[in-house]
Amino acid sequence: MNTTERAELRKGVREGSGQMFDGIAARYDLLNRIISLGIDQSWRKKTVAALALSPSHKVLDLATGTADLAILVAQTEQGAQITGLDPSVKMLEVGQQKIAAEQLHDRISLVEGDAQKLPFPNDSFDGVCMAFGIRNVPDRAQALREMSRVTKAGGRIAILELAEPKGGVMGGLARFHVHTVVPWLGSLLSGSAEYRYLQRSIAAFPDAEDFAKLMTSCGLRMLSVEPLTFGVATLYVATPSKES
Repeated sequence: MNTTERAELRKGVREGSGQMFDGIAARYDLLNRIISLGIDQSWRKKTVAALALSPSHKVLDLATGTADLAILVAQTEQGAQITGLDPSVKMLEVGQQKIAAEQLHDRISLVEGDAQKLPFPNDSFDGVCMAFGIRNVPDRAQALREMSRVTKAGGRIAILELAEPKGGVMGGLARFHVHTVVPWLGSLLSGSAEYRYLQRSIAAFPDAEDFAKLMTSCGLRMLSVEPLTFGVATLYVATPSKES
């Protein structure tokens, strides 16, 4: 894709939308590994562990993208059935290829969809997870209410999201990485300015306390809020506030 084509692609495309991610789908996994120094995989493992799954559980992975988290859930809990949902068709295409390569097509299904309006009945899933996606949702409160609606009583909701690192020497280094290295390296490797959006979206995301309050106001009972790697990411774990 040349510079003119990229400019045309961006016209009328909302930042953080499925169409935006269509433009970087082919290199998304490689860029994430390089930019995060591979730490994102350890964060995902914590997210899966937080779901406290059993083999019979049904799991919904929102903003599944290229299906990294969905595949990890399937590999971690043998027998679990996973549905991955994402608004980006191109990201789902990459994810489908990875699922086929891992021979997990009988346990993972991918669907195009919107986290703000989930196409599933109430109490459909034993667990819901979402990695690096909630900050891209225009109406986060609506998405959180939808998560609560489709999760069974006693089920867990685990949301992994990038954060703006706070004080301290390591926090300062992490902020430099997010503000300077991430957009520069992303643009260099992909030839795409979408990674500048990444830095802006992280800076604009509520701090952990405020986002946890939003989750509570949307029908969720918080179980834990855990900062990861000097505050570069945060793992929010909750359960629906509904009777068993």
